[in-house]
Amino acid sequence: MKIVVIGGTGLIGSKLVEKLRKDGHEPLAASPDSGVNALTGEGLAEALEGAQVVVDVANAPAWEDAAVLDFFQTSARNLLAAGTAAGVGHHVTLSVVGTDRLPESGYFRAKVAQEELVKRGPIPYTIVRATQFFEFIGRIADSSTDGNTVRLSPVLVQPEAADDVASTLADVAAGAPLNDTLELAGPEAFRLDELARRVLKTRHDPRQVTADVHARYFGAELDDRSLTPGDDARIAPTRFEDWLSQSAN
Repeated sequence: MKIVVIGGTGLIGSKLVEKLRKDGHEPLAASPDSGVNALTGEGLAEALEGAQVVVDVANAPAWEDAAVLDFFQTSARNLLAAGTAAGVGHHVTLSVVGTDRLPESGYFRAKVAQEELVKRGPIPYTIVRATQFFEFIGRIADSSTDGNTVRLSPVLVQPEAADDVASTLADVAAGAPLNDTLELAGPEAFRLDELARRVLKTRHDPRQVTADVHARYFGAELDDRSLTPGDDARIAPTRFEDWLSQSAN
């Protein structure tokens, strides 16, 4: 089965392409570097020719509110139009757990807009909302750093490994459209500040992590329900300590 992965050269996309290929599918890694640009529409028709499934894991290159909204809305419209013309039967979108609970954040408002376009679109769909990736914790710390201090809200998170996200997306892409949203989370819950503290310690990073209940995450204040999944979430297998020991090698 030909499966086009939009954002196929990024962290999740590259792992997904590899997994799909091992499963016997014909994945196409589509990105601006390969001449396929969902934002401008360049190369979409050619990439989607003969495809049964499109998986959109692309992320916005700019994070300013207007730019990120334009990226997710425009790329979604272009993908849906090109997919319809090509006869694609399943549109899979990667989103984020808690997206609809953080309207203060321009990024999450943009993800909600993307999801709504997919839901209202003409192609059967599945939306996979994942919690934070273990691989993303360091970047969260970087974005919350002032001098030698990292300020993070001590809220509950239930992160998972990028490999598990890719495996779930591969399963979803090979299956029938749900026309619904699936949540994915890791097997353990942590406080965000403690998780960052452990990652930085493993990397011998001297920055100090401070718990601050008012620290913002992509522009929004958080509580213990902001980033945690519901009771029906699919639970990824990789535990944090196992990922941490592997990533340190």
